[in-house]
Amino acid sequence: MDVNYEILYTFVLATAALSISPGPDNIFVLMQSMANGKKYGLSVVAGLMTGCIIHTSLLAFGVSVIIKQSETLFFIIKLFGAFYLFFLAYKVFRSESSIQLSEVGVPKKNPLQLFKQGFIMNLLNPKVSIFFLAFFPGFLFSQELSTVVQFYVLGLLFILVSFVVFGLIAILAGAISEYLKKNARVGVVLKWLQIIVFIGIGVFVLFSEK
Repeated sequence: MDVNYEILYTFVLATAALSISPGPDNIFVLMQSMANGKKYGLSVVAGLMTGCIIHTSLLAFGVSVIIKQSETLFFIIKLFGAFYLFFLAYKVFRSESSIQLSEVGVPKKNPLQLFKQGFIMNLLNPKVSIFFLAFFPGFLFSQELSTVVQFYVLGLLFILVSFVVFGLIAILAGAISEYLKKNARVGVVLKWLQIIVFIGIGVFVLFSEK
């Protein structure tokens, strides 16, 4: 089977780097785990990842039709994706480096409620769909497999890697929060990691071939 494993390895590494970088989702997971316990953080993670399945399906069937219809439209999608990723890098550059952690005011909810909240947070966030649209098309890895199958493979890899990283954040929440409080420079390192990854993926998407 014609599969470019180097592209898949690159995709996995990029996903892992983005999952580690501070964002509203993993900070929310960290806060719930710190305040209520790792079971509650893992419930949020499960909800978030379930929402990703819906976004993957929309992307797989929507963009696959466009790819079949027009090479030009697909090129425009990749161009949009690259510049959107550059825009995200610029937003991170303009943001604060410090990571704000506070357990005060974190509401107590049962695991099912947190699963639903994580799912809805992800499902109703249009930025997730836009990010998937920007991120995935540059990582198509086979000339033989259908684009629908390839998008689902990428989606499942994204979910698996993100679940592992977010799950570790939930399980190790106490140690992570203590480390972040004692090492203020970590925020700066993670900020620049995010910037480099966004720019790197943007360049990769821009020059990738179908």
